[in-house]
Amino acid sequence: MARTPVLAAGGIVLRAAETPLVAVVRLRKRNEWVLPKGKLDDGETPRAAAEREVMEETGHDVFVHEFLGTLVYESRGGSKVVHYWRMEARGDAVHELMRDVRAVDWLPLVDAVDRLSRGYERAFLENVGPIALAAAAHAEPARKARARPPAPAKRRAPRTGVSAPPTADTATPAPPQPDQPAPPLAQDEETAVTIDATADVPVVEPEPLAPPSFALEIEPVVADADAVRARQQPHRNLLQRMRDWLRRAA
Repeated sequence: MARTPVLAAGGIVLRAAETPLVAVVRLRKRNEWVLPKGKLDDGETPRAAAEREVMEETGHDVFVHEFLGTLVYESRGGSKVVHYWRMEARGDAVHELMRDVRAVDWLPLVDAVDRLSRGYERAFLENVGPIALAAAAHAEPARKARARPPAPAKRRAPRTGVSAPPTADTATPAPPQPDQPAPPLAQDEETAVTIDATADVPVVEPEPLAPPSFALEIEPVVADADAVRARQQPHRNLLQRMRDWLRRAA
């Protein structure tokens, strides 16, 4: 009865340099140089297992990119199926190497192929390695564009005839809002007044003048009663005199 194949996952791990470098790891058991990979844990997906195993065996945090292919071979325990993804390592190692790994080396693709101890892995890397390098070179400009900080916004030159906004030291008091009193002005502050001819100007009635603080005392003048009557009835006196004269003449 055929055994169920052992499922594993790993990565072709690249690191940016003048000539891109590929990671190979040295196992303590049998002292072999291999590509970083490992078996899947229960319930683990191949992609998640590939990322975990590569971090444990290389000590680097990695970015997982596109799927590259599957390597199937026979081992002492039966058939083994290994899925590989292209990965990218940045910066220095941040994790301790797992106990099964003695060392990690970063080599150009040709040297990495020669360093591998197993023939089937050498054949796999020789065929898949150029694809991984081409994909990394194609994605590098886009990565740099994302990492580049945004350019500072250009300051616009002030337009001609438009005054700059007042600073805190020379701020002009805001115009009063409707139904609100205008703020008082300082004695040495000059204010330009603009009159809107279309605005409704309220008519202000003049306030009555206050009475003077003194009163004129006028003494009444008592006139002669006969003189007053004479002035009031001049025609009547003349007629009476004519009657008196005619009476004496008769």
